[in-house]
Amino acid sequence: MTSNTTDTTPETAETPETREPKLITFALPKIGWVETVLLLSIPGAVAVALGGMIFSGAFSNYTLIDPGLLVTRGLPVARVIHDAAAAVTVGLLLLATFVLPGQNTVPGVASYTQWTAARWAARAAAVWAAAGIAVLLFTAATTIGVPLTDERFGKQFLFFATSIELGQSLLVSVAGVLLAFVTLLLSKRVSVIAFATAVGVLALLPLALSGHAAGSDEHANAVDSLAIHLVGVTAWVGGLIGLILLRKRLGTSLPAAVGRYSTMAVWAFAAVAFSGIINASLRISSPADLLQPYGLLIVIKAAILILLGLAGVWQRQLVIPKLIRDPGNHRHFVRLAVTEVLFMAVAIGVSVALSKSAPPVSQGSVAGVDIQLSLLGFPFPPPATLLTMLTQVHVDWAFAGAAAVLAGVYIAGVLRLRRRGDSWPVGRTVSWVLGCVLLVYVTSGGPGVYGQVSFSTHMIQHMGLMMFVPPLLVLGAPILLALRTLPKRHDHSRGLREWILIVVHSRYMKVISHPIVAAILFAGSLVVFYYSDWFEFSLDTHQGHVLMCLHFLATGYLFFWVIIGVDPGPARPSYPLRLILLLATLAFHAFFGLAIMSSDTIFAIDWWHSLGYTDDTALLNDQHVGGGIAWGAGELPVLFVTLAVVRQWVTSEEREAKRYDRNAERTGDAELAEYNNRLADIARRDGSR
Repeated sequence: MTSNTTDTTPETAETPETREPKLITFALPKIGWVETVLLLSIPGAVAVALGGMIFSGAFSNYTLIDPGLLVTRGLPVARVIHDAAAAVTVGLLLLATFVLPGQNTVPGVASYTQWTAARWAARAAAVWAAAGIAVLLFTAATTIGVPLTDERFGKQFLFFATSIELGQSLLVSVAGVLLAFVTLLLSKRVSVIAFATAVGVLALLPLALSGHAAGSDEHANAVDSLAIHLVGVTAWVGGLIGLILLRKRLGTSLPAAVGRYSTMAVWAFAAVAFSGIINASLRISSPADLLQPYGLLIVIKAAILILLGLAGVWQRQLVIPKLIRDPGNHRHFVRLAVTEVLFMAVAIGVSVALSKSAPPVSQGSVAGVDIQLSLLGFPFPPPATLLTMLTQVHVDWAFAGAAAVLAGVYIAGVLRLRRRGDSWPVGRTVSWVLGCVLLVYVTSGGPGVYGQVSFSTHMIQHMGLMMFVPPLLVLGAPILLALRTLPKRHDHSRGLREWILIVVHSRYMKVISHPIVAAILFAGSLVVFYYSDWFEFSLDTHQGHVLMCLHFLATGYLFFWVIIGVDPGPARPSYPLRLILLLATLAFHAFFGLAIMSSDTIFAIDWWHSLGYTDDTALLNDQHVGGGIAWGAGELPVLFVTLAVVRQWVTSEEREAKRYDRNAERTGDAELAEYNNRLADIARRDGSR
């Protein structure tokens, strides 16, 4: 079935007599030469993975503890199938959420093409989950060092899956895949498909903890770069496979879909290249290592990446224009796309071989040599002083890269407005860029370096993430800029602009942006964080640290968005209520700081002891200093935000007065005349009594 800009719903397309959605069925699609080649790319990737492991000597690692041939050969096979199914699942879901044409016959329901993509994504998710379970079993057998048939395996598997970080990460990933699978079975609404997309992407992230990224040296950047790599690869590879599979159903909509995917592929390519460079730099110590088997595999993968980048340029400059001129002739697109997928399959096989091979730089734990390096992931810094807080740097590439992208995209949006003759306040641009720069400093500068070293320096980082970065970003009005620069879709699909409008005007946003709810999330998180195990979890694990940073950035942004935001969204409170909320927040920060300063309990004491701090009195004194920082750090940003609220209040009154004056001039002051006439009528009635 072909599709156009008014694509029908799955109900009208398959059962015209009823509009009731059906559950996703599992009828197999027709298999042509293209689908056959795509299927054959999987055993090809398996062969590359096994050959790469033989070339790098990965199988020789099992000489001391051999879990059996089934496990040693089955693990890379399962991993290739796992990665391929993950790519197809996430790629199809991203297409359904952001790329494929929609319909407006039944608002909110997926079009037939979107529904088809979700159907096939559900099948791929089932394969992904099954392969994930196999990977979990084989990894457990490899870690325990016994075959699957050994009686010791059954006794120790449960402990591995629930108590060992590697097993936990694989188990959480499988659970996420199953949640996405069930979600796709139960609904055909586009918003629910988008939710399944988010769950599928999140299911990839725990896998970053299952490779060489678990090594102790620079493990934070290694985990982050691998996570970015996984998301980029799945979006890139899976999206292209999805377009190939859906090409006939898209019909005349194929050129638009390919163009949108091409934009997504550019971002995915950048993410893969960026993360790949970081990961490779952590695995090799010198260019000479590139001549070793592990390094040669990296070279092969890099060469494939460059070739795919050139193919992408060819597609954007030659293939897409041809497709636009003749939408019915998609032979050139299919041939190039299938060729790209074959190279991608080789790259996946090489990646699996790399993940199972020993790199030149040891990824083993250094806990027996340097416990502090093992815990922090980088050399222990010198004592904290004002100078070292300003000069010490340990780059957190994930947050630094995100800040650079946010600043770059924002400036590009401003320049686009300027080119078409529209203005944009310079103050908003300066505020946004300063917020991005401050985010880099808080995560990669002194606060980031010393955030895990002492309570007081941790509090500096915490207050920076919560109180200083968010108001600067909020004053940049990024949502308003996005709505003014992003193109509007005309085929009822949902691009970034449409999703932004849906989210900011959703019932969920109305709830969390309510002043009381936003204040509770903002202030209440402090109590929950420090008076629970979350604080130590954020110090002891990288995932806990990332969760802390994202949470306090998000809650801080939400709170200040309610107070001083100019972006569109739910109705904001009156200006007097905003000032009351700010004063209440300042009072709460003072109370929270005093509570910490007067506490006799050392938070996360096991962490400090593991770092070698054994003087509990000194730890408590440092904690009291941190409480003072929490108290005092809130005053400056609250004063800054208060001035912003007062300024907005004054300018809103001025705008209202100007609006009234313009209306009076346009109507001849009819409103005032009508008011005076009512007063005169009242006076006459009173005088006649």
